[in-house]
Amino acid sequence: MPRRRDDRHFGPGPYVLGLERVGTYDEFPWNLPTMERVAELELSTPVTLLAGENGVGKSTVIESLATAMGFADQGGELERSGELPPVPRAIGPVFEGQLIPVFAPLVSRTRPRNGYFLRAESFFNVASFVDGGSIHAPDVSLYGGVGLHEQSHGQSFLALAANRFAGNGLYLLDEPEAALSVTSLLALLAIVVRAAQDGAQFVIATHSPILLACPEARIYEIDDDGFTERDYDALSAVALTRAFLEAPERYLRAVLDD
Repeated sequence: MPRRRDDRHFGPGPYVLGLERVGTYDEFPWNLPTMERVAELELSTPVTLLAGENGVGKSTVIESLATAMGFADQGGELERSGELPPVPRAIGPVFEGQLIPVFAPLVSRTRPRNGYFLRAESFFNVASFVDGGSIHAPDVSLYGGVGLHEQSHGQSFLALAANRFAGNGLYLLDEPEAALSVTSLLALLAIVVRAAQDGAQFVIATHSPILLACPEARIYEIDDDGFTERDYDALSAVALTRAFLEAPERYLRAVLDD
């Protein structure tokens, strides 16, 4: 099917302003309470951070945004047609060959020149594609010149961020802290801040108090009641981490006794 023409011009973000519900489908696998209220999510700031417990839908939101904006399911570079990113699209299940739209992205008047969808759980597959030398794979020099599998997991994450995150790009990151040490997390935070200052947009699902400290970011804490915007000090992840560091023996005694 030919692509619909995208008349937006290249420029700084934000590029995607949120997801709107455009239909219903009771058996849709993303039909979490979180996704029922996804229209509450506003993405007008350069960096939006999604916090919350496991299972509340952080990754589902990131995956839905990525699908709507044209990224491959496994993650990787923004799909291109020539030099143009794809037109944002409605997403939903396919029944008898027909798409049943459930969500659609709300987009701004500008579009990104580049982008990346990073899923920690499938990054091994993306790295294999990059290192594989296929004519369809990006040149490994774009990632710093060293094969991603020739580095540790954390080093390859940072090589990706340092070489591919730049201004005028859209970056959707799902728990990037999975492979990173504290020092590497600080380095990633610096890369995110600098790229955002140059016009990039980030939406990041994370448990990391370090990434959650990103200056001037909008932070949502997600639970079954939806999206609640919170200050850094009010986040459960931050409060619990601080309490543990102040008295680790108390928490260890509690969990081991239990």
